[in-house]
Amino acid sequence: MDYVVGIDIGTTSTKAVLYTLHGDIKGYSNQLYPLLQDKPDMAEEDPDVIFNATVTALSEVVKNADGRVRAVSFSTQQHSLVGLDADHKPLTNVITWADNRAEKQATELGKNGQGMKIYNKTGLPIHPMGPVYKLLWLKQDETELFNKTSYWVGIKEYVLWRFFHQLKEETAMAATTGLMNIFKMDWDEDIMKFVGIKREQLPELVDPKDQLSGMDPKLADQIGIPADTPFVMGATDGALAEIGLGAIGKGEVAVTIGTSGAVRTFIDKPQLDPKGRTYCYPVMDGKWIVGGPVNNGGIVFRWVRDNLFGPEKETARMLNMDPYDLLTDIAKKVPAGSDGLIFHPFIGGERAPIWNGNARGSFFGLTRNHTRAHMVRAALEGVVYNLYTVQLALQEAVGEPTLITATGGFARSALWRQMLADIFEHPVTIPEAFESGCLGAMTVALMSIGEADDMSVVKKFIGKQNTYQPDPANFKNYRDLLPIYLNVGRKLEGEYDSIAEYQRQHPNPGNK
Repeated sequence: MDYVVGIDIGTTSTKAVLYTLHGDIKGYSNQLYPLLQDKPDMAEEDPDVIFNATVTALSEVVKNADGRVRAVSFSTQQHSLVGLDADHKPLTNVITWADNRAEKQATELGKNGQGMKIYNKTGLPIHPMGPVYKLLWLKQDETELFNKTSYWVGIKEYVLWRFFHQLKEETAMAATTGLMNIFKMDWDEDIMKFVGIKREQLPELVDPKDQLSGMDPKLADQIGIPADTPFVMGATDGALAEIGLGAIGKGEVAVTIGTSGAVRTFIDKPQLDPKGRTYCYPVMDGKWIVGGPVNNGGIVFRWVRDNLFGPEKETARMLNMDPYDLLTDIAKKVPAGSDGLIFHPFIGGERAPIWNGNARGSFFGLTRNHTRAHMVRAALEGVVYNLYTVQLALQEAVGEPTLITATGGFARSALWRQMLADIFEHPVTIPEAFESGCLGAMTVALMSIGEADDMSVVKKFIGKQNTYQPDPANFKNYRDLLPIYLNVGRKLEGEYDSIAEYQRQHPNPGNK
């Protein structure tokens, strides 16, 4: 039997799934690694730890293959940056999308108009997540490091270099750097000059369906696959999660809530937002993806669990329960709208739709009648409010959705699924298939090796789906609260910079 491996190099782990050519899952591995946050605004990872996690995950799943592995394909986190020396050894850690240290540069370029010029060429919104802004930060604040760096790559490009000693980057990923002109599909000479780097410092641009072959024989032997096994370039985790959900038709919107979250849809030609609220990147074969990512998804639920419900977390552990299930049971006792308690979920700054790295979280409307149960429900609702505001910006560009499909860790929670349907006032479809990024990568692999004509083949693999209908009884509560949520956020916008600067000047040594 023939197989394909889909790999997803994420922010907190690398996952690998072994599929038959018919989409049946025969092996799964999830290798965790830490996010390094030793300084204010820092969010880095060790590139060699990620490489080793990729090797381990791949090794574990191919053990289940009783035939040939036809291809390995990649889904990868966006906006990462790694500096390499002349021998392709890392000079930096992986500076992830969550790293906020380029906030000063992004803010400055946002004010002087240069940021919108970059956006209008690249589709990358003005935000410190973007490698173009990270490079400017390093150039200004880490000048010696910047000057001695020979190559600038993302984590996937580094991993593939370790496998093949070839430095290539597919255009879907390159678009997320803010360095590639999405209309010319090439590195932009003016932006490179502005940043202070040269074309030879960047990988060669290739198509997402292109293959690498000729793997390092020692690695091939360690993994247990032939050295001539083709590795398909793949694409970004956002684009491939969209494919893996089957949301590939006009008006079909995908919502994902993992550690972070996103709302996005495919379109047939590039479309930029005059206000710069949504990104626009090429995928492949004439398809483009437009949408908005949010920093604060499941990480908000984790913060609530760890900081507001410590005793309950311990109780759940002793009862062999998932603490998240316990918390959602508590939140269910509170009515929709949390009796007027609103939570702005910006505990890690925010990307779409406000694109403000200095944004901070807050409860609003708190009274002595509110309880911790109200706070946990308000936090969950706040995440969905924010995703809905992204959807509103998206609707201005592409119209109302014909289908909303959702996935991510949140999808395990019936309460959160219902919130999504109620706040969006739209049916929400949840596929039972998991690891949509890996499934999207597998789909690209099938196209690359000639086993599929286009991405629509993924529809055969998704399997059973469940649809949650919105409850009209909750509409009024959410409709009345959403304008307040938006207005409070706008009024606080002027204070976000002040409180963020205070926090940088007075860092909490126990919570860097």
